[in-house]
Amino acid sequence: MTETYTQYRAYVFSIAYRMLGSVMDAEDMVQETFLHWRKVDQAEVKSPKAYLATIVTRLCIDHLRSASVQRETYVGPWLPEPLVTETGPSAEGMSALSDSLSTAFLILLESLTPTERAAFLLREVFAYDYGEVADIIGKSEANVRQIVSRARQHIQARRPRFEPSAADQTALLEQFMQACADGDMSGLMSLLAEDVVEYSDGGGKVHAARKPIIGADKVARFLLGITRQAPADSSVQIGQANGQPALFIYEAGRLFGVMIMDVVNGRIQNIYSVINPDKLRHLSA
Repeated sequence: MTETYTQYRAYVFSIAYRMLGSVMDAEDMVQETFLHWRKVDQAEVKSPKAYLATIVTRLCIDHLRSASVQRETYVGPWLPEPLVTETGPSAEGMSALSDSLSTAFLILLESLTPTERAAFLLREVFAYDYGEVADIIGKSEANVRQIVSRARQHIQARRPRFEPSAADQTALLEQFMQACADGDMSGLMSLLAEDVVEYSDGGGKVHAARKPIIGADKVARFLLGITRQAPADSSVQIGQANGQPALFIYEAGRLFGVMIMDVVNGRIQNIYSVINPDKLRHLSA
């Protein structure tokens, strides 16, 4: 049991997090998966990896179905919980897996049904063949092919077409931080796409914009306004979250928020600000 847990825990978590967009819920799914594993005759299992993938996928599908009502009543925009990820050259080399961790990608997955999400992830991210996916989600192979095809078209039609290197994105974040600190409206506007969108996830727990803010002028004014109101003991650091550079905002040494940005054609296209304290608890710990 211990050897299997050590070998596959990270893999099981990687499926659960992409399915749920929540670090804490994914950790719960990992624990429940291995509780199931303890109850089976492990000598009869040909592939522990495939068996564990089946358990966690089905648990996540059930969880998403039960959580759908909560998502519908969520206060303000719902964003995935930030996941701190590796930095450096090795992170750049994990393009397929890190891309599937991006906030934009996880938000796109929210538009799929739980079964569509599972089939798409298992096939497109984790490289299971159609027959294996069919066994995991309990559908026919022909049905799985249709599900994956529809999901792939849906995702590709909405995915950003251009992605900068981590170095370019970090440089842009540094310019962004400086423009906000200086109160430089024109400098900040030059970094934003004309149709930039800012999403603030406070979950009703802290003060946050309850609707997305759209347009460079409105977003710039909003950002400069909250910068002016920030306490004197605030600080910002650049780190790595969800496979891309991110801003970690602190107040009195306590993590207050994580800001992740999509960059398209050299400008900031989307800003995702997670300030719901429930979604930052795993980072604060």
